[in-house]
Amino acid sequence: MTGDLPIELELTGTKGRYLVKGPDGAEAEMTYTSIGESQIIIDHTMVPDAFRGQGIGARLVARAVEDARAAGKTILPLCPFAAAQFQRHPEWADVLKH
Repeated sequence: MTGDLPIELELTGTKGRYLVKGPDGAEAEMTYTSIGESQIIIDHTMVPDAFRGQGIGARLVARAVEDARAAGKTILPLCPFAAAQFQRHPEWADVLKH
């Protein structure tokens, strides 16, 4: 079950990437850029066909929200998928950059 697959975080300087790796080698990812110490910009979400319809993309965005909240950061969702997730989850308003 893909809901059990862990979400990993890779950091490279100001760039970050949350990813889920499937047993077949497929990777779903959400990338972001850190802006200073207080904001991240989600710029891309990609979910391969092997993961479609399983909520993996939503899990990736939710993890970014959890991490941003814990770090006192805000999120600017430039990625259309992430922006749509923020519209579906008004409870994330505390981390949404206006």
